[in-house]
Amino acid sequence: MIGRLSKGVLSSSHHAIALFHTGIPAFHSVSTTVTAGSSALNETIVPPATTSSDLSTLLQNVRDNTKVRTNWTREEISALYNSPLMDLVYAGATVHRKFHDPSEVQLCTLMNIKSGGCTEDCKYCAQSSRYDTGVKAEKVVTVEQVISEARLAKENGSTRFCMGAAWRDMKGRKSGLKRIANMVSEVNKLGLESCVTLGMVNEEQMKELKDAGLTAYNHNVDTSREYYPSVISTRSYDERLQTIDNVRKSGVSVCSGGILGLGESTEDHIGFLHTLSTMPEHPESVPVNKLVPIKGTPLGDRQAQEIQLPFDAVLRTVATARLIMPKSIIRLAAGRYTMKEQDQMMCFMAGANAIFTGKKMLTTMCNDWNDDKTMLSKWGMKPMKSFERKIKNAEKLSL
Repeated sequence: MIGRLSKGVLSSSHHAIALFHTGIPAFHSVSTTVTAGSSALNETIVPPATTSSDLSTLLQNVRDNTKVRTNWTREEISALYNSPLMDLVYAGATVHRKFHDPSEVQLCTLMNIKSGGCTEDCKYCAQSSRYDTGVKAEKVVTVEQVISEARLAKENGSTRFCMGAAWRDMKGRKSGLKRIANMVSEVNKLGLESCVTLGMVNEEQMKELKDAGLTAYNHNVDTSREYYPSVISTRSYDERLQTIDNVRKSGVSVCSGGILGLGESTEDHIGFLHTLSTMPEHPESVPVNKLVPIKGTPLGDRQAQEIQLPFDAVLRTVATARLIMPKSIIRLAAGRYTMKEQDQMMCFMAGANAIFTGKKMLTTMCNDWNDDKTMLSKWGMKPMKSFERKIKNAEKLSL
């Protein structure tokens, strides 16, 4: 457990449940008490969720399944997340190979097209106007600048070009939206997939972006519904879900994930995965971000002293996401530059199949194109081609 565990004693009880969706027998009730200490900060505390035979049956059923479900329960997701780590990784790898080419990794590049000055109070964000982070508010970049950066990204092997603007929403930004729609069209002309993240959008605004040829729209849920108020107060969880629904209705692909290392618990990892996996359709892509602590932000100032994110929490999140959202792209996003090469490979083995690469991740560091291409080649992997991702076993379970 991370974040909240570091403050004292963790007591966790898992009640008897019947996983009727997968034909799993009822779990046995267990309870675990762990006293936090310095050693506890270096590993994720995973209380046993069930007997070994129940877990084995659950993992086997998930590995053998070739259908996509949108009716996952929190209990099921918790049981998977809390499985013995090697069993969980093996299950993730098995499902990944059923639905995807395991040698392909989508290379995405993110450009900050409007930096700073955001009115939101997200406690992790360098671009909030509420915090003194050294990031200055700037105007939207020109279409020519976007074309230049997108062309560079393509030359370096990226196949999806993402553009982010530090706005709460698109209300009253008709000229800005028109300019961004033009950017999308120009990126598409280069043969790249296009993605934008602009804050909250309504159905009419999404139609304009759809008409411009937008491939995907990013709007993360960040964390669980329960922990969300501890991170953001200026935008509700339901407002986020409404934006995602507006994107889905438009026919543009949904890109939505979470951030690990906000001071949350593993229950919150399970919570945001439950939110995503029970949407009417799973997000086309799921970014898994590690908090990059920014000096001047509330979480940046706190992170170095209190918040520890062990690697196995990232790996468990990736593997569980792959099991419950088998068709989705699972993307290692912000904070990947802090991960060792072998840790990244473990995530690819468990089901990750996309990365951000290039110059920068909005305001933070990003792994370099050349370093990433060398790493992937070393491990027998290759960039995924634009618009050519093939999904196997894509039958949806009738509910």
